[in-house]
Amino acid sequence: MKKYFLPFMLLAGIISSLLLFSSCHPKNEEIITKRIQYDVNIKSPHPNYDWWIQNLVGPQREKLVENILQGAVSGKFKVYDYFYQPLSRQAVARILSDTVAVKVREPVPPYAMKDTLIIRHIGIKDIRRLRFMEMWRINPKTMQFTKTVKGIAPVARHVDAEGNIRWQPLFWIFPDPKTVKELQQTR
Repeated sequence: MKKYFLPFMLLAGIISSLLLFSSCHPKNEEIITKRIQYDVNIKSPHPNYDWWIQNLVGPQREKLVENILQGAVSGKFKVYDYFYQPLSRQAVARILSDTVAVKVREPVPPYAMKDTLIIRHIGIKDIRRLRFMEMWRINPKTMQFTKTVKGIAPVARHVDAEGNIRWQPLFWIFPDPKTVKELQQTR
């Protein structure tokens, strides 16, 4: 009897391990979409909301945005434009230094109109949203979602000369190089 106990326990352990791992395997998941893109506020636009609604706490938000911006500027991350073409470090620096041409009327006679360049540097505090590109999967039995981030883009908040709020996506970072190739082929 003893000589069958150890092989039986070993076999039972192997079978239970296989059952456990096969139940967690993504084959139970169905792809909802291979690509969905949406913006997420990381600084709440409404001060009356609970702190966790559309908001990351200041230090965590600043650390995340600083990591994205510094990684892009330094060349640590490969950065792409909105047509999925690579950007150089110099191009990223130009994006982060926004120049706008406006006409300004002089405050004294003869009140002439002058062309003026306004140079505005985009910094950590200007990044109020992140744009995500994700793949979504679902296990229909449990309704458990799995989201895979395929790309992330910082989005800067601007107020134009008329006081209108504008949102400017700056660049894409794709953690997996295969994603960029797939996107370039669909263009």
